[in-house]
Amino acid sequence: MPTSLRDNLSSAYIHAADKLRPQTGRRRIVAYVESYDDVSFWRSLFQGFENDKCYFQVMLPSNTSLAKGKKMVLLNTLNTDELGKSLIACVDSDYDFLLQGATSTSRKINENKYIFQTYAYAIENHHCFAGSLHEVCVQATLNDRAILDFDKFLSTYSQIAYPLFLWNIWFYRNHDTHSFPMNEFNQFTRIRYFNLNNPESCLKDMEKDVNHKLRLLERNYPNLVTKVKDLCDVFHPLGLTPETTYLYMQGHHIMDNVVMKILIPVCTVLRREREEEIKRLATHEEQYRNELTAYQNSLCPVEQMLKKNISSRSLFLSQWVREDIKEFVENI
Repeated sequence: MPTSLRDNLSSAYIHAADKLRPQTGRRRIVAYVESYDDVSFWRSLFQGFENDKCYFQVMLPSNTSLAKGKKMVLLNTLNTDELGKSLIACVDSDYDFLLQGATSTSRKINENKYIFQTYAYAIENHHCFAGSLHEVCVQATLNDRAILDFDKFLSTYSQIAYPLFLWNIWFYRNHDTHSFPMNEFNQFTRIRYFNLNNPESCLKDMEKDVNHKLRLLERNYPNLVTKVKDLCDVFHPLGLTPETTYLYMQGHHIMDNVVMKILIPVCTVLRREREEEIKRLATHEEQYRNELTAYQNSLCPVEQMLKKNISSRSLFLSQWVREDIKEFVENI
């Protein structure tokens, strides 16, 4: 065996053995997260920053009950000397990032460097990052053909929703959750249907609904029109632009009422293409059945693939989170 190869194998063996040893000498940083779905998301972010000084253990906020959620995570950061030493909190931003201190929770999340946030509304928005959706389709169908421009679709969707979103966030920033609540905003910005042969049609219908609500708001609150439009300049440094609005809207709404509405038809077509290809290439009926069964057994539901999607590393909000983690680790 060549010396260089033997040395490489020896080095790899030593590295593997080191990983099996107890974590003695390394500081364990407990990262409290809101729910089960958050564990893998935050683990994927932290694993690149573990070193010979520290490692992270992602945990639910309570080991004495099944209590979960943002409030429970933040409660664990109160009156503890361990915060920042061996304990950090990881939460969805919700609207708190955009509120920029307008509420006590927003102030705590934005000002405490040991509380890490998604910057997007929630982890679901990271899962739904347009630049990663083709990969989701490939994983769900094992077909790499691109049949929809996800970036273009969600950019156009965002531009339509943007002016109405400004109104919604205006009321929340002013402690008014009744005049134009989030659930009403979601009704105007959902995809009612999706036609893969004419993907723009559902956006045109949504635009009619949005414009109707905009006219009502402008008529009912004429003194707020200029103030709401001025929020554009406030939010731009926070990454919110007409093209990125979907990242700051309620995560479950974007996942369930927008992204899944387009992923299911796309993946249905891609799976059908693959099945037709198998039928065309099979030389006899038994081979067709066996190959089709093998293909179908290799598939996973698209919703499952979307929830496991961690291919948003190029998303600028994801980069912001990693910069926060990097700064934390460097100062341990």
